[in-house]
Amino acid sequence: QVQLVESGGGLVQAGDSLRLSCTASGRTFSSYVLAWFRQAPGKEREFVTAITTNGGRTYYADSVKGRFTISRDNAKNTVYLQMNALKPEDTAVYYCAATASYSGTYVRTNAYERWGQGTQVTVSS
Repeated sequence: QVQLVESGGGLVQAGDSLRLSCTASGRTFSSYVLAWFRQAPGKEREFVTAITTNGGRTYYADSVKGRFTISRDNAKNTVYLQMNALKPEDTAVYYCAATASYSGTYVRTNAYERWGQGTQVTVSS
């Protein structure tokens, strides 16, 4: 089974960029669909973006489309989230998630069986 560890969070100003990384242990990384979710204080965890096993397809929430980019490097067992033009409403704990079996949806939290511990992103205005 894969274990996920996020890094790269921090405090930035509105308009800045930040890149998150999620590194996985295990030999089967390339067979996992990967995603990023986020959870702001007092809110439910929400889908941000997902990427298929070979990186051929990506999916984004409308709120981040055009600003965020997901990518993966299967040789490094790492998935990235490049975040540009950050807004205060992007402030949240960002979680990396993985699933070994596509269930027909990318946006539900229960579609993923493996989760990282999260990394805090704070965007000041």
